Amino acid sequence: MEKIEGLVIRTRDYGETHKIVTLWTREKGKITVMARGAKKPSSRMSSVTQPFIYGNYLIYIGSGMGSMSQGETVDSFRSVREDILKAGYASFACELADKLVEEKEPDPFLFEQLLTTLTYIDEGRDPEIVTMMFELKIYRKAGFAPVLSRCINCGNSEGPFSFSVAEGGYLCNRCKHVDPDRYELSERFSSLLPLLAEMDLKRLGNISMKKENKEKLRQLLDRYYEQYGGYFLKSRKFLKQMDKFY
Repeated sequence: MEKIEGLVIRTRDYGETHKIVTLWTREKGKITVMARGAKKPSSRMSSVTQPFIYGNYLIYIGSGMGSMSQGETVDSFRSVREDILKAGYASFACELADKLVEEKEPDPFLFEQLLTTLTYIDEGRDPEIVTMMFELKIYRKAGFAPVLSRCINCGNSEGPFSFSVAEGGYLCNRCKHVDPDRYELSERFSSLLPLLAEMDLKRLGNISMKKENKEKLRQLLDRYYEQYGGYFLKSRKFLKQMDKFY
């Protein structure tokens, strides 16, 4: 038995009374455990195995699937679960972690980035900006982050740059002919993107972005993920539907 601090990023029903819970932990990385009886409303495990719960768990880890015997909530991110839009962005961040991070590969920095993302969403910061910052970091963990420090074609580090989905990063003016479908970027926008990718979310102050810039970045990231991500994201589809109402 081990006491582990973790964040519930996914749950699945198993049988009539049990749950399979995916936790992202600082010490063990992503792990999947069985929580027996957690579907019963009267069970003490019911509340601590809800999505987005950050808690301390008593886990048995064997050669196969582990099991959860106890849990204690540290933070429930209450305003996230009470607001459908906040919950949508939190689900997107958690689904990215679930789909793109391998089991049992600890990454304390990325764990803190996800925890900070949910904290910021809970506090009322712009959920679109903070989730896109987390998204760029998890692309790097998954091995398909765009090159944003230089021209991917010639290595030139002097802007201005355009963004090429097909080439996987920035193209300078001399090389932009390589991709006719590139995204033309302003100098300010092209300097902002690597900052969003590299900045530790815990150091983030108050940040705002023009609506048209957020829309452009979202479109760019969506196309990039479609090219390289490989997994369908239900939460992203939900957020696209929600865009029609907000």
